[in-house]
Amino acid sequence: MESKNNQNYRYCKINFFKLLTKCFKLLTDLSRFKQFNYLYIVKVLRSIFEFYINSSLHVALAVYSLVRITELYFNLPYNESLCYFVFYGTITGYNFVKYAGIAGLHHLSLTKNLRLIQLFSLVAFLLMIFYAFQLKISSLLYFLPFSLLTLFYAVPILKKFSINLRSVASLKILIIALVWTGVTFLVPLLIKNKEIDLRVVLGFIQRLLFVIVLTLPFDIRDLRFDIKKLQTIPQVIGIERAKKIGFILLVFTMVIEFLITPNSKFKFMYLLVFISLLILLQRAKRKQSKYYASFWVEALPVFWWISLEMLN
Repeated sequence: MESKNNQNYRYCKINFFKLLTKCFKLLTDLSRFKQFNYLYIVKVLRSIFEFYINSSLHVALAVYSLVRITELYFNLPYNESLCYFVFYGTITGYNFVKYAGIAGLHHLSLTKNLRLIQLFSLVAFLLMIFYAFQLKISSLLYFLPFSLLTLFYAVPILKKFSINLRSVASLKILIIALVWTGVTFLVPLLIKNKEIDLRVVLGFIQRLLFVIVLTLPFDIRDLRFDIKKLQTIPQVIGIERAKKIGFILLVFTMVIEFLITPNSKFKFMYLLVFISLLILLQRAKRKQSKYYASFWVEALPVFWWISLEMLN
């Protein structure tokens, strides 16, 4: 009887260990499945984020935000057609410049996704045309000089010599600043027949200086790719001096802010933007993280606009 009990005990013990082994295996498989799912989700999210940056959606949102900021500062009614025309026009223009094979070597790594971006750019172009038909001819004419600057920035003016505006020494940052300021500040005011007074002139200067400083982290990053004849600010005077110039220009924008903005809440928000951009500029370096400039720096106008909307 005792022997039989021992056998039953051993049998139960063996079965118990088999059950534990199966449970452990099941938990291990479940853990691997969860890990696989987690890695897959991370990979998908990363691909979406990279497309968001590389397709110029982020920079378009930054430009859109600056248009909305202009409307808020000057109490202009929201112009949907204008805002979306600028948004989709920015995607079209930037992708034309970046992927026309002229912009620089650091875009060559994107050839795998180039067809998808080209298709997306085509959709953005069609939407830009759609919103263009919602605007008056006179309004569209205000965009003409800035559109031509964008075109000649990428396409050679003299094909025989392969010269475009981007290849002209020291013009790169000025052209970008002029186009951004013209499209996001001047054009919305001209469309609403805003009188060009001292406040508008100072606001134009402030936006121009702001965009120049916003561009400096990109020029610091691009020191590894830009040819020497471009003569960008960091190339000419070095990274540290470029940062000092950026700080001085930012101080000017802060002074102008207090001169032209009666709204104390708007002043406070610009102070936060001022500090944020100053920190981002000071931390910029030649070997910066992949999305330091293309995401964090360009996110500042978006942060500025959303903050103003919340205050408003």
